Amino acid sequence: MYNVTLIPGDGVGPEVIGAARKCIEATGVPIKWEIKEAGAGVIEKYGTPLPDEVLKSIRRNKVALKGPITTPVGSGFRSVNVALRKELDLYACVRPCKLYPGARSKYKRVDLVVVRENTEDLYSGIEFERGAIDTKEFIEFVKKKKNMSIRVDSGISLKPISSFASERIVRFAFEYARKNGRRKVTAVHKANIMKYSDGVFLEAARGLAQEFPDIEFEDRIVDNMCMQLVQKPEAYDVIITPNLYGDILSDLCAGLVGGLGLAPGGNIGDEIALFEPTHGSAPKYTGLNKVNPTAAILSGVMMLRHLGEEDAAKRLENATAKVIAEGKYVTYDLKENPEDPSAVGTKEMAEEIIGHIKSD
Repeated sequence: MYNVTLIPGDGVGPEVIGAARKCIEATGVPIKWEIKEAGAGVIEKYGTPLPDEVLKSIRRNKVALKGPITTPVGSGFRSVNVALRKELDLYACVRPCKLYPGARSKYKRVDLVVVRENTEDLYSGIEFERGAIDTKEFIEFVKKKKNMSIRVDSGISLKPISSFASERIVRFAFEYARKNGRRKVTAVHKANIMKYSDGVFLEAARGLAQEFPDIEFEDRIVDNMCMQLVQKPEAYDVIITPNLYGDILSDLCAGLVGGLGLAPGGNIGDEIALFEPTHGSAPKYTGLNKVNPTAAILSGVMMLRHLGEEDAAKRLENATAKVIAEGKYVTYDLKENPEDPSAVGTKEMAEEIIGHIKSD
């Protein structure tokens, strides 16, 4: 019996995670779910969007499946997602982007994995608010030490990238590639401009590549990488990036394979792993039984593989792929015409996947 923390999230989170849970249970793997609440909806109850009990549960169980949680734009609390990654040291964000036959895409073959450093870069949360006293002091510090001017009406975010975190995530990417039979690792950076931050990341990637002679290595500047992925995604395999670029590129790669509804994710540390769909909470669709559950279900596939349940993971992935390929019992975004009245809801698509699991 596996003990797994289950965080439904908010918005469409409870719907897609509920669908994923049923699909996982249909594989027969024995799981005891420990359900915990987090997000904007629990602030009044707990005084925080991330109650301590959530962290305690994940630390105790070592594995969690989580739904999307709304992050306010420009104000309000900081991202619960970022807080979980930092508090639990989930330093590797793994986002596979695989094209399944039947998904709407302009491409024929895409099978990429974006590995994103999760703890540093502009997501570190070191910010100076416009007009604040410490911001003015920082501006004066930069003027004195670097003889460079920053406008006094600026907000400032710092971008720390360390050798430690860079080497750790690069090693993770190479080991992931080796373990999963991947042929190449591509490091993405902007070290031509940010020589003292992205330069540290690139140095780590180039150095560690020497330890993995069986894996091809290359590096790409991030803007060029965006163009390359649109033109020839089949030329790439495992992509390793600092935090911000990984967030952006993983969404780009999701677009190559049919959208965020098909993009799973895992946040992995040395002892703890948390799996979640890449997409957001989509609050306008809450309760409508409309959103594609595939990303959450495939996150469950990743979780099963992490638990060592490879047979169950394969059965769940194959059943999901069959339903997508058949194109009959799928949500609107998987139809050739999104207005197709034959599109089914979140629950119905999950039920069809469960039917395939049980019939195999």
